[in-house]
Amino acid sequence: MPRSRHRAARAALLAALVLSAGDVGAGEGRKIIVDDDGFNTAQWMVVMAPEAEVLGATTVSGNVWAKAATADALRRLEIAGRTDIPVYEGATYPLLNTEARTALWEKLYGRLIWKGAWHTEWVEPTEQSLPTYHGPDEVPDHPWGNPTTEAADLIAANFMIQAVREHPGEVSILATGPLTNLALAQRLDPEFASLAKELIYMGGSLNPQQELDSVAAEQFAREFVNSPRREFNIRFDPEAAAIALRAPWKRIVMIPVDPSTATELTPELIARISDTDTLLAEKLAEAEPGFPLWDIIAAGVWLEPDLITESEELFVDINTMFGPSYGDMLSWSPGYEPGLGEQRQVAVLEVDVAALETLMADLLTRPTPGAE
Repeated sequence: MPRSRHRAARAALLAALVLSAGDVGAGEGRKIIVDDDGFNTAQWMVVMAPEAEVLGATTVSGNVWAKAATADALRRLEIAGRTDIPVYEGATYPLLNTEARTALWEKLYGRLIWKGAWHTEWVEPTEQSLPTYHGPDEVPDHPWGNPTTEAADLIAANFMIQAVREHPGEVSILATGPLTNLALAQRLDPEFASLAKELIYMGGSLNPQQELDSVAAEQFAREFVNSPRREFNIRFDPEAAAIALRAPWKRIVMIPVDPSTATELTPELIARISDTDTLLAEKLAEAEPGFPLWDIIAAGVWLEPDLITESEELFVDINTMFGPSYGDMLSWSPGYEPGLGEQRQVAVLEVDVAALETLMADLLTRPTPGAE
């Protein structure tokens, strides 16, 4: 679809998204589950938003192992003063992909930029620090002190099913890590996706281009020059992504890599979002600069859909054949899809970066009563 038609369809798409954001009664919160492989700024934005009723935070392996992600979520909720939000530990392993299969893939088809919990070295010199490599059952001490709260006694997939059944048609799911928990929930309960309100996910890649002139921007853009359809959240568990994205959701909003190339967590932005006297601000001030605002865009789009300045309707699937394109995103304009279960999605291509940064600053500098 030409970009002129993208913009012509934008008004209708945004109207539908804004309607979904505002269809709650007076005094009611917008119900949401945040599902991620490492609780961070994006999730903090959601839990700090007064209109958000966060039913729970679920964790999954991806950037880190699920157990470490759970401890991190618990500690960060303590820092935000939101220990009323329960944390549910999710899938430790992808459905089929493994560290050994990933190593084999690299021998056959080339090096991956980022492997999350399996990452041991950078391919080239980079400004980003190297995370500590450890096994799935090891939970390193948290740099901000270990959590004093504990995870709920229910696995993430079962909690998700329970939540959408208790609140049919009301629960948004914001997924910013691998989609393993969603795939498990859908396989356990074939009505799961249809009972949710919508899925907003950060994952996949269409054709991202470098937009900013910085060393970090150049490094991240280079990742997609020769493999524009590959993105970590999907590549870590392609089979789960294929199952989750073929499920019959009422609405799917995809935040691919594409809009993130116009964003960067600069020292100036870190100073802006930490400009208040709270424990949360103190920790935000320690953020490592240079990263695009991947998950933050997804949180922002759920909170304020009019941040979207360009979008497109696509049918989407994931390549699960073990070969050079394993885990790559497949997409079709409506009418060109093969019709094998692919679902129509709203793909966010551009956002209002200045408005997104203002939203971050507004939410993250609010008081945090009860922070620990």
